[in-house]
Amino acid sequence: MYLTQPLHKAYRERPGLLALVCGERRQTFGDLYGKVRRVAGMLQEMGVGPNDRVGMLSVNSDHYIEYLYGTWWAGAVVNPVNIRWSAREVAYSLDDCDTQVLLVDDTFVELAREVQGLSSSLKTLVYVGHGTSPEGMLDYHALVAAARPAADAMRQGSDLAAVMYTGGTTGLPKGVMLTHGNLYTGQLGAIAGATRPDNAIGLHAAPMFHVGGIGLVLQLMLRLCPQIVLPGFDEVAILQAIHTERASETFLVPTMLKRVIEHPRFDEFDISSLSLVLYGAAPVDEALLERAMQALPQASFIQLYGMTELSPVITALPAWCHEPEHRTFGKLRSAGRPTPVAEVRIVDADDLELPVGEVGEIAARGPMVMAGYWNKPEQTAEALRNGWMHTGDGGYMDADGFIYVVDRIKDMIVTGGENVYSAEVENAILRMPQVSMCAVVGVPHEKWGESVHAVVVLREGATLTSDQVIEHCRTLIAGYKCPRSIDFRDALPVSAAGKILKYQLREPFWKGRSRRIN
Repeated sequence: MYLTQPLHKAYRERPGLLALVCGERRQTFGDLYGKVRRVAGMLQEMGVGPNDRVGMLSVNSDHYIEYLYGTWWAGAVVNPVNIRWSAREVAYSLDDCDTQVLLVDDTFVELAREVQGLSSSLKTLVYVGHGTSPEGMLDYHALVAAARPAADAMRQGSDLAAVMYTGGTTGLPKGVMLTHGNLYTGQLGAIAGATRPDNAIGLHAAPMFHVGGIGLVLQLMLRLCPQIVLPGFDEVAILQAIHTERASETFLVPTMLKRVIEHPRFDEFDISSLSLVLYGAAPVDEALLERAMQALPQASFIQLYGMTELSPVITALPAWCHEPEHRTFGKLRSAGRPTPVAEVRIVDADDLELPVGEVGEIAARGPMVMAGYWNKPEQTAEALRNGWMHTGDGGYMDADGFIYVVDRIKDMIVTGGENVYSAEVENAILRMPQVSMCAVVGVPHEKWGESVHAVVVLREGATLTSDQVIEHCRTLIAGYKCPRSIDFRDALPVSAAGKILKYQLREPFWKGRSRRIN
């Protein structure tokens, strides 16, 4: 299995079909095939060899897709850089896997200069903007135009395709090594786990440095579908692109979905072409999902669950589970069934499989599981115990094989000997119409060991007291699960993938302690 295969197929089967739309720029599959061959030629002429890492620091663009496929065509390995990191964090990720070539767009020229001063591995900066190439940077467009088209290196199977750094929500980021086989089978599993039409027009708003964004690129390319690329997430730009380009499929994390359907200009656009919304990468509360399905009645919804280490999907909740006649089965609260390429089980602390309905750690195995963490053999061995990838997510499987994600295991709160899963408390709080966002963490308590603490963001103009939140929770969940303290804030810290950074919320309470649990 080789990731460049769809380009070969598209060049033979549909060379005149529209492949990419980015602003005013449009490319057919024939155009993209030729461009990728020259990008590969450019990299090889710069000295990039098999398995060498090539980075990109850029917002989404058609050039990002050229970079991905051009690097693979050249036989090299992509290192998509998190655009929300500081210069030191970027330099760390480049040095960790010895990335010597970095492509940079207009947005990050100054950051790239700072990174170059901090990095010991970075040797070459390639400017992929559309202005005059900055001093000290090579011009991407001139180099590609002059490059000799390269033959496909035909890297495949167990050959390394990507080093993708985790969000760094705990400690230093880890470089997840994904092979051609991992990424190819991962996307086949995602497509087969929740089928969708081949005549889709895809829309990219999620960041392409994230495995979810790259996953959608690969899934659409496997199906030979046109792809509309937005620089990043913007509610009006998404609505406008659906209206103008008749986009039919997109992937949104829950926070993005919420902002789109609640935007004041939502009703100004004709978005009737949008027939499928893929969602995932973070938990979604049922109230938001209900509002989204009401706001987009013409669209089907599919939830995808996984992580970077799983390329990234291992379960899919198909569209039929979201339909009114099937909601009585209660599957809407689940993350779906394992995809055809993934085995999933629930294990206890001793790695023994648990019976149906019991909460433990979600573990998975199959051809989509990562090759390991770059230069971290001990952490690799810990994650891949007994041949299974241990996700760090707590959950259970029901009698029909559906997986329910209860919480991150490290986010579990033990208060007075009772386990409290923060997601359950968060879902209760989010039912209050005044609440926009919330996060629940465990904080030290002299008597109970830990107590439940909630951080709440209110909707604009709304008012609420701690007592009101607690009393509301008491009507929905057991008393020991209800928050004992509440902090109202204007915003919550979130990662580039849209996940709430709970460790930042915990830190002030646990600072100076040798352990982070009581």
